[in-house]
Amino acid sequence: MIHALTLTLSLVSGDLQSRRSPVVQVVEQVSPSVVYVGTVQMVERSLRSRSLFDDLFYGPSEERRAVEGLGSGVIIDASGIVITNDHVIRGASEIHVVLADGRQLDAEVIGADADADLAVLKLLGKGPFPTARLGTSSDLMIGETVIAIGSPLGLKKTVTVGVVSALGRTIRSDSRTFNDFIQTDASINPGNSGGPLLNIDGEIIGINSAIVASAQNIGFAIPADKVRRIVTELTQFGKVRPAWVGIDVQALTPELGRQLGWDRTFGAAISNVEPGSPAEKAGLQRGDVVMQVGTTQVEDADDFQSRLRGFTARSPVRLQIFRGGSALEVAITPVEFPAELVDSTVWDRLGVRLKPMQGVGMVISTVRPGSVAAQVGLRPGDVIRKLNNRPVTNVNDFREAVIQARASRSVLLLLVRGQRGYYLTLPF
Repeated sequence: MIHALTLTLSLVSGDLQSRRSPVVQVVEQVSPSVVYVGTVQMVERSLRSRSLFDDLFYGPSEERRAVEGLGSGVIIDASGIVITNDHVIRGASEIHVVLADGRQLDAEVIGADADADLAVLKLLGKGPFPTARLGTSSDLMIGETVIAIGSPLGLKKTVTVGVVSALGRTIRSDSRTFNDFIQTDASINPGNSGGPLLNIDGEIIGINSAIVASAQNIGFAIPADKVRRIVTELTQFGKVRPAWVGIDVQALTPELGRQLGWDRTFGAAISNVEPGSPAEKAGLQRGDVVMQVGTTQVEDADDFQSRLRGFTARSPVRLQIFRGGSALEVAITPVEFPAELVDSTVWDRLGVRLKPMQGVGMVISTVRPGSVAAQVGLRPGDVIRKLNNRPVTNVNDFREAVIQARASRSVLLLLVRGQRGYYLTLPF
């Protein structure tokens, strides 16, 4: 009887070994490093007053209430460094993280970048913590197996499997454009945001970020190489230093394409190269057609600007360009946007010079006749309080806001004149 029982147990053990597929091995290896991210955000809402009398004399009452949010994250360093999405933690007054072993710890934000939809958290607890390895996305193959782990709809430790459906996808939301996403058919739902997308070797090849609500099995992840660049910036500097290469691009019309010998429907034409810029040093010229950034095709001028924003200062960028009938590959190392160029950019595009005024903000000191600013009636003494909804209280604030807006077609200004404020949208 004992012999028969031993035989049965050994058969069961053998069956388990044969069923421990590569996917199972990845899940066993990486799951301890995947965390649940919970947030609390205080929001205000107006309540109906009890009577018209109350509305007239006291105004509508306000209620502050706590709204809970949820998402996922993954630990990449044993000291407790967690990657998640910016949209998971944005506006949160409290952030707590639940580990795979059931521990709940508070977390603080080291840095976040809305444009990349990435945030870096630090666990406030004693380590070391289990980690996952950040791999590369440069060698991804369409059709290869991928695994997503996270907390969709609050269901912790959920695993889904699929393939890489496409690369280099661009997704547009109401407020911004995200590019270079990995598309996958591994099921991703609300709550998966911030969790890892893994290859069959158990490496993080993306951070899950977005879904198409009206579709089934169409999800998107931020590629690992971009994650590495952004996370390095956030951990070292607390913010992302925008990349500047020193070129302007324009749309490729059929007529311009013929002049340049370009017969394709994609790409962006270089219209200007700044003297002394990284682009000039790399040999780029006016009239070059940018075909690819990295390994991803450039659709148009806007697409090029969006893709360039995925790189940071000092991180090399490889461009494939078309010049004189031949394709060339050019390596450029962007730098931070030079502060001295901000003032000249504002003068050239808007036609104003500004100076800081203590406790007031940035005050217009000069308006160039015939400029955009002059045409809308701006004048010396006007105060700029916000640029694209970013508060402008000093020179550094102003320069950072301009740098962020430099690729935009227009800027939104909050202008104060006397006791009144005005919002103005100006071409940029």
